[in-house]
Amino acid sequence: MLKEYDVIIIGNGIAGLYASMNLPKEMKVLNICKDFAWECNTFYAQGGITTARDEKDIGLHSRDTLEAGSFANDKAAVETMSKGSLGVIEDFIRRGFHFDMENGNLQYTKEAAHSIARILHVGDATGRYMHDFMMQQNQHYLLKNSLVYDLLIEDAKCFGVKVMIEYKPYVLKAKKVVIASGGVGSLYEYHTNAKSISGDIQGICYEKGIELENMHYLQFHPTVFTKIPWARKMLLTEALRGEGATVIDDEGNRFLFDYDKRGELASRDIVSHAIYDYKQKTNKEVYLDFGNFDEKYFKQRFPNIYKSFRDVGYHPPKERIPISPAFHYSIGGIKTDINGRVLDIDNLYAIGECASSGVHGANRLASNSLLEGLVFAKRAAEDILGSGFDLKFHGFDEEDKTILHEKNDKIIKRQLRRVMWDHVGIVRSRSGLMKAKRFIYEQRNVGRLLELRLNSAKAIIEHALNAPKSIGSHLMKDQ
Repeated sequence: MLKEYDVIIIGNGIAGLYASMNLPKEMKVLNICKDFAWECNTFYAQGGITTARDEKDIGLHSRDTLEAGSFANDKAAVETMSKGSLGVIEDFIRRGFHFDMENGNLQYTKEAAHSIARILHVGDATGRYMHDFMMQQNQHYLLKNSLVYDLLIEDAKCFGVKVMIEYKPYVLKAKKVVIASGGVGSLYEYHTNAKSISGDIQGICYEKGIELENMHYLQFHPTVFTKIPWARKMLLTEALRGEGATVIDDEGNRFLFDYDKRGELASRDIVSHAIYDYKQKTNKEVYLDFGNFDEKYFKQRFPNIYKSFRDVGYHPPKERIPISPAFHYSIGGIKTDINGRVLDIDNLYAIGECASSGVHGANRLASNSLLEGLVFAKRAAEDILGSGFDLKFHGFDEEDKTILHEKNDKIIKRQLRRVMWDHVGIVRSRSGLMKAKRFIYEQRNVGRLLELRLNSAKAIIEHALNAPKSIGSHLMKDQ
């Protein structure tokens, strides 16, 4: 393994891999993966990837994105993403990737808050197939089971990373560093994220004064099966509701229409808030019902969901599934410009879920996440190739006595996940946020990894306290 690189990419999901794919083979590029290569949110993405269907659809797709985001989006970033969708999808197809087809044409499905069907998919495991394809396409070295626990920053420049490889610390220098490390899912008791997603790098940025934006905008997916012991809960893709699944209570009532005229096809923040509120008020169970589906079609269209629920004793589409909202996606993050550059730090980029590019506003439109990862990864790669590589490395101490874990970390981590779920979850209050803040500030003598999680949680709480007005995914009950 080299100690100096042209580019180091932190993360192995769709954004990190596509950035790597767009950098020439001749460059010294290192992809750092925290866990197994497939343990990332991209691998678990079910529904599909949004694209403008053609040039005429760019305006409508942009409008849908802005409306879903409560118009808190950066309009220029939204239009950039929508325009860029045509090129990145074309690139995937040109490279040999196969989306689902119908009568020789691309097959599109519709999801909540989209005006038309524009979601491309591969069964109900789009992310998994895209991830596997990119792993085969990537020509650069992948360093697995390696944990980045610090950024090398001096004089407002990034010079590389500190990484633990088999619990031994290394200093790896780079002329450019790209953060593509994902969101903050493991901060919450109920979530749909890969186990490796815990907001480590956002915690480093908080510590170093790198600007984080809109960390309080957190999306909770409305249809998740939480009655399993594993940390990552079982997602029921929005494509199910897009194709006819309904949300009902014990008595079969489709109560969502009492909250929004679009019912199941309202945006995720509205559906999540509605289910949460209804369960709180009525104490009734809520289900996703598949009575509109033919079993043969369901098994063919959603094979992984069909098998996964059979494995735990449920039998869709004949049987309804009890659901609850769960944390799903981090909308805010490390503030960047339109090319993924981190503000005020030279040679540092952030792309994908860890970044705040401005495209999602206060609530992400369904299936825009994979698209954002591709479009801004390509823009970051192009910006890197068009910029200088004349960075002169500083000396950084290889000796490091960082302790990753302390003896009480597991207990505190579990407590943190419960505190975040109870007080910084779907519905918030100032008093609850203050309780969460006090809990975090009371923690002492923790390992580096838990310290970074606590930093990210602090940022979320502070941003929420500074934004008392409810908007999109940020719902305050005592404003």
